[in-house]
Amino acid sequence: MSARALKFWGWGYEDAGPSAEATAHIAATLASRFGLGGLEIDRPPRVEQLDLRAPRVPAPRALQEILTNDPHERARHSYGRSYRDVVRAFRCDFPEPPDWVAYPRSDDEVARLLDWCASTRLAAVPYGGGSSVVGGVECAVGEGYTGAISIDLGRLDRVLELDRSSRAARIQAGVLGPALEDQLRPHGLTLRHFPQSFEFSSLGGWIATRSGGHFATRYTHIDDFVQALRVVTPGGVVESRRLPGSGAGPSPDRLFLGSEGILGIISEAWMRLQDRPRYRANASVSFGSFEAGVAATRALAQSGLEPANCRLLDPLEAKTQAGASGDDAVLLVAFESADHPLDAWIARAVELCREHGGVVPEDAVRTRTDGAASREGAAGAWRGAFIGAPYLRDAMIAMGVFSETFESAITWDRFEGFHAGVLAAVNDALKQVFGQGSVTCRFTHVYPDGPAPYYTMIAPAHKGRELEQWEEIKRAASDAVLRLGGTITHHHAVGRDHREWYDRQRPEGFARVLQAAKQALDPAGVLNPGVLIDPLGA
Repeated sequence: MSARALKFWGWGYEDAGPSAEATAHIAATLASRFGLGGLEIDRPPRVEQLDLRAPRVPAPRALQEILTNDPHERARHSYGRSYRDVVRAFRCDFPEPPDWVAYPRSDDEVARLLDWCASTRLAAVPYGGGSSVVGGVECAVGEGYTGAISIDLGRLDRVLELDRSSRAARIQAGVLGPALEDQLRPHGLTLRHFPQSFEFSSLGGWIATRSGGHFATRYTHIDDFVQALRVVTPGGVVESRRLPGSGAGPSPDRLFLGSEGILGIISEAWMRLQDRPRYRANASVSFGSFEAGVAATRALAQSGLEPANCRLLDPLEAKTQAGASGDDAVLLVAFESADHPLDAWIARAVELCREHGGVVPEDAVRTRTDGAASREGAAGAWRGAFIGAPYLRDAMIAMGVFSETFESAITWDRFEGFHAGVLAAVNDALKQVFGQGSVTCRFTHVYPDGPAPYYTMIAPAHKGRELEQWEEIKRAASDAVLRLGGTITHHHAVGRDHREWYDRQRPEGFARVLQAAKQALDPAGVLNPGVLIDPLGA
């Protein structure tokens, strides 16, 4: 059987997403919401419409077996999957496609590719699953390069070694989320890292971008699972020692966590694993105000209960994503364990929520041993919307609707002012740019010292001017986030889209350290130019 075809222009598979009937219904609903006569739905592009420039550099004979200039693959590797990326791809706008797409099958082939790039001044852009939403895999590398290649690690996709007693495995970095879990499942183990992009993102991509997973407390980022790394750089292989912990100087792994491919290409990692959960419990809690929900969420985050899910949805988010009334904020709380039943944990969580004014009907609390708890009620509705959101975003682009997100993190003492300021700035920008629009908020992760708020914006765009409008909204939101004390990104990485604000957030002394590391490991400056920091002389 042939593999399902991936879109070259948007999220996921060509045969997935809303049906034509569902898309028409969504268009009618949004047209009514925005007070418009109707929304015209454009047809998605076909690969036959592409007119990509020819490769600017010839493929070396010794590497031809792992290189392709197939138009579909070059287009698919040109962008990530952000709103801006999909708009450009939907228009068949590919001015800077990679000259070649490489599929190395070993560390040696990765090293040979990097040698070729360094010797010919060819930019090398590492590519995992291509799910970046911040311009992290884009091949628009600027002047000074003879061309650019996208290095796709998809053929490095196996669990190579498993240590059951330590609950750890040595895993190739190109493996996508589902394939990784399939290889761990027979051993009763899981990495337990499930970002929204899980189906189309890779282990190496998670590590390089410091990916945030689905779970709201305790193990929130991929950092928590990394035991050791193997990284191929233009200056040689860097491999850290596998240990449960070490106080021997600065961590070498930390240098590459979040490095976004500018220092080397992560080829393998020893990862800490967990036993697969057997017990689950969840509850949906309603609050008369978002502020009351925030107070309850903070209490839960500081309680030591460490729920697996602790997602607070503001009233509009709860209505559109979880099927709630739209009058109340909704808090989705869930626990899971491989070791013990969770009745006491969910009971105390519900008690805390009620102490802060939460309403929890008896049938809104569920405890299971079959995994069904998280798929029922408001939690189940929200989960379904969460997984399908990228496909829905693509459909809205086809009908000319702006749909974009941004996220941050802030301490509890500053959240109220931060949230009010961000909403004011973004609502004002939406009104100025589109004439109308809405912004909703949810907490994706919560810590004892603060939440990670995630904002979703929707507005009727003006077809043909989507990119200019996106830039205005992006700037307004990013400026507000930084001005009000938040981080420019909590889990979406920096890429090229956040670079301006990252430069302002990053300490100057650390910028010099990063520049020195770049010079030491990538002296020719060919790895992912323009991301995080410019190569010397650029």
